[in-house]
Amino acid sequence: MSTRPTSALKVSAGGVSSHGASPHGASPHGASWRRVSPWHLLLAPLALAFALPLVWLLLSSVMTNAEINRFPPALWPDGIDLDGYRYVLGNAMFPRWFANSLIVASVAVASNLLLGSLGGYAFARMRFAGSRVLLGLMLATMVIPFQLTMIPTFLVMKWLGLIDTLGALIVPSLVTPFAVFLFRQFFLTLPREIEEAAWIDGCSRLRVLFSIVMPLARPALATVAVLTFLTTWNDLSWPLIAVNHDTQYTLQLGLTTFQGQHHARWSAVMAGNVVTVLPVLVAFLLAQKTFVQSLTSSGLKG
Repeated sequence: MSTRPTSALKVSAGGVSSHGASPHGASPHGASWRRVSPWHLLLAPLALAFALPLVWLLLSSVMTNAEINRFPPALWPDGIDLDGYRYVLGNAMFPRWFANSLIVASVAVASNLLLGSLGGYAFARMRFAGSRVLLGLMLATMVIPFQLTMIPTFLVMKWLGLIDTLGALIVPSLVTPFAVFLFRQFFLTLPREIEEAAWIDGCSRLRVLFSIVMPLARPALATVAVLTFLTTWNDLSWPLIAVNHDTQYTLQLGLTTFQGQHHARWSAVMAGNVVTVLPVLVAFLLAQKTFVQSLTSSGLKG
């Protein structure tokens, strides 16, 4: 008489399988190992290297000035000290700078989503005289360094009477060539049959764009929104030129002056940097999936 092994067949929800094996005959441990790419051995240390400055910034913001100035430096705070955050948030100008940056970045994001999608849809779906030449000229402006356009932009803003106002920071960022180009590339990946069916039903181009195309363009919308927010929020060069009064400072410009005035209070400086970096991290983490999806789907197509 033969005896059955203890690892007898078991009936599971996915079908009949042996003990320790998956329904498809493969070990779950082997499947998990197959998902680990050799690239992870390179990317994991790189990710750690990029994360270390942020971790150090966060830890330093809850240290005392004595701990920050200690030599050798303390790698971990003895306790959580929030005096730096209290000092920063108690500064009368810091909330104003934060609000200015939020206003400028929000208007820039909204205008780039609206105007960029209109321009991108026109280049992707409409054929008009000189469209390719106009597209090429627009893309050529992306390689022009900011230093060459700085003075002409300043003169235009002065002629409009916007110098030393938030308008001088908003108007140059209302629409960017990158936003138009990215929307164009994404719209080219969408099948025309969806739009043609709507045209047969009597929809106008604008209605097709906003009712049919835009709901399908969420990855592109998220990408443009995140990159525009990041660029506008972190901009220092143009606010340094366009505004002079501290009530019109953005957070980056205000933080620069704050560091110069409070270089002895490193805990407050670190806390101010945390407040500055946090919105960008939150925006990217919220849109991470759609951001990657857009970069992989909107390739350089004709």
